[in-house]
Amino acid sequence: MTTAPTATPAAARTARPRVEGDWLFVPAPQHHRPVRLFCFPQAGGDATAYTPLARALAPVAEVWALRPPARGGRSRHPMPPDFDTLAAAVTEALAPHLTGGEGGRFAFYGQSFGALLAYEVARALPADRRPELVVAVGAPSPAEWSERETRDLEAPELLRLTGLEDSVRAHPDLAELALGALRADLAVSATYRHRPHAPIGSAIHALAGADDPMLATTGLTGWAAHTRGAFGHRVVPGGHLLATVDRPGPADLLTSLLTPHPAPHPVSHPTPPPADRQMPAAPRHAPREQ
Repeated sequence: MTTAPTATPAAARTARPRVEGDWLFVPAPQHHRPVRLFCFPQAGGDATAYTPLARALAPVAEVWALRPPARGGRSRHPMPPDFDTLAAAVTEALAPHLTGGEGGRFAFYGQSFGALLAYEVARALPADRRPELVVAVGAPSPAEWSERETRDLEAPELLRLTGLEDSVRAHPDLAELALGALRADLAVSATYRHRPHAPIGSAIHALAGADDPMLATTGLTGWAAHTRGAFGHRVVPGGHLLATVDRPGPADLLTSLLTPHPAPHPVSHPTPPPADRQMPAAPRHAPREQ
C-alpha cells in the first residue's frame, strides 16, 4: 500500500533567492503566489536587508525588494540625477510585476527615503493599478518632506542617525561603501519637490520607531491627507529603521495588514413562534452603558 506524501507547509516551500531584472530581488520566492510586498530601502540601504522580513512574512506575503543603483550588485549602475528620474525608472521597472500575486494583490513598504519613493511610485501608477496599501516607516508625509540637514555631518553621526551604524559595526570595511550609497541617495532626496495633488485611493499606514532620532512620532498623522482610503498610524519599538539585515521588523503587523479579513456573517433571526404559542417573557435587566 502506497502512503500519500505529507503536504509540506507553504512557509517551507520557498525557492532560492532570485533577481528579477536590474531592479528587483526576491529573497524568499514562494510557489503559491501570495500577495506581493514591494519593499523600498532607506537612503544607503540595499535589497538584501529585507531578507529576514521576507522569511518572516512567508507564507502570507512574498517580498520583492528594490535594488537601488550605485551599491551592491548594481555598484556600476549610476544613480539617476534627481528624484523624478529615479521615481520614473522605478515605476517602469515595477509595472510588469504588479499583477503576479494572488488575485493581483500587492502592497508597498518603504523606510525613510524609501517611504517617500514608495508613495510617489504609487501615485505615478494608473489609478486602477495602484497598491492596495502603502506602509510608510520613519518618514514625514510628502507635503512635509524637506531636505534633512545630514549631508554635511561627519560619517559616524550620519550612520547613527540613519540607522546604519549597527549594520556596519561588525564589518568596518562596509562603512565606506554604505556612506557612498547614503550620500548618493541624500543628493537625490534633496531634489524632491512636493507638488499638490489629489490623494490616492490606496490605504496608508504610517509607522515610526519609538526611539527614532530623525522623526517626531507625533507627525505621522500628516500622511492622512494623502489618501482617500483607510489610514492608520502607530509607534512601535525600534529606531529609525525597523526591517534590517539583522531584524525582520514589523512582520506581525504587516501580516495583520495584508491578511484579508472576511466580511462578518449576516445575523440570523429566529423564526417567530406560531400565533397560538406564547413565549415566556424575558427577564428585565438594567440597560448596559454603551
